[in-house]
Amino acid sequence: MVVAVCGRFHGFHLAIALQQHGVLHTLFTSYPAWGASYFGVDRRRVRSLWPVELTRRLPGFFLQRSLSALGLQQFDAWVARNLTEGEVLVGWAGGCLTSLQQAHRLGMKTVVERSSSHIQHQMAILAEEYDRWGLGFEPNSPQAIDRELQEYAQATAIAVPSQFVRQTFLERGFPPTKLLHLPFGVSLTQFHPLPKIDSTFRVMFCGNLSLQKGIPYLLQAFAELNLPGAELWLVGTVLPEIRPCLQKYDREGLRVMGKQPQGQLIRFYAQSSVFCLPSIQDGFGVVIPQAMACGLPVIHTPHTGGPDIVRDGIDGFCVPIRDVEALQAKILYLYENPSVLQEMSQNARQQAQNALSWERYGERAIAAYQNLLLSP
Repeated sequence: MVVAVCGRFHGFHLAIALQQHGVLHTLFTSYPAWGASYFGVDRRRVRSLWPVELTRRLPGFFLQRSLSALGLQQFDAWVARNLTEGEVLVGWAGGCLTSLQQAHRLGMKTVVERSSSHIQHQMAILAEEYDRWGLGFEPNSPQAIDRELQEYAQATAIAVPSQFVRQTFLERGFPPTKLLHLPFGVSLTQFHPLPKIDSTFRVMFCGNLSLQKGIPYLLQAFAELNLPGAELWLVGTVLPEIRPCLQKYDREGLRVMGKQPQGQLIRFYAQSSVFCLPSIQDGFGVVIPQAMACGLPVIHTPHTGGPDIVRDGIDGFCVPIRDVEALQAKILYLYENPSVLQEMSQNARQQAQNALSWERYGERAIAAYQNLLLSP
């Protein structure tokens, strides 16, 4: 089996799982080969187009965006030129059209990984959200959207990480048999409980501070609750669109931590009480299983992948998007009921251990690919 991922995403976890089961043929990546081997992929299985990764990391949003689109096409063409054999090709949406076409010429089955909702649904719901706040939304280019739609059509199957994402494809006429439901996992060695050094009730968010992530609703909910001694920790890059909201709801207890290295996130989870991901559109928030593995109950929306892994009322709560009152109710309930909070914390940790490891994800993916190979 062949994995082709420009960047890393969850592609390395998938490649490692395939490698452990003896079915990884090649990992094509824009990471240097030594970088892939650092994460555990056999270097002999890695093909690297590392200059593309440099363009992906350049500063400046518009420059980065245009160069990233060009880099995706270069990566895709390079994979196609070097793809010679294999049973299944797994590529990432937005950057695999040419390699899919080559794979089909070789008689391979193909899987497109789509981590967010259907591209047209994603663009529509984000445009709607930006309009609610009186801001202009910069969608993907028509050419990029068209390429991705062609990828959906070309692929033998589309891997989706949540029922939310799956539903957006079903609504656009895709047959259920073409959709592989594969929720992502978490590293249980990297994310686990650590001692909390104080008794402060903390709500934590992790991710880009953006409209897409529902940050204005969380800020309003926390500010209006005005809970004595409570804190809200926001961990992640602050996008300019959110700065006015941060100023409006600035109060004692609000702490903006900025972007943190992946290896340091456990320290923030450990000192928190509850995790909250109020996203408007977020195909699967990998921070949810991370928080659960660290023993945090999760308050989430239906558009985060939360309902796929968080048992409502057991490991956390699901609230509608944009619903400030629902956010307030669940935060207040856990604030006022420490025994429930403790029980949910234990439940979340146990759920992560039992069902949410990357190893379990890999097993589900391999089973799905094997079924794909048996299909006509």
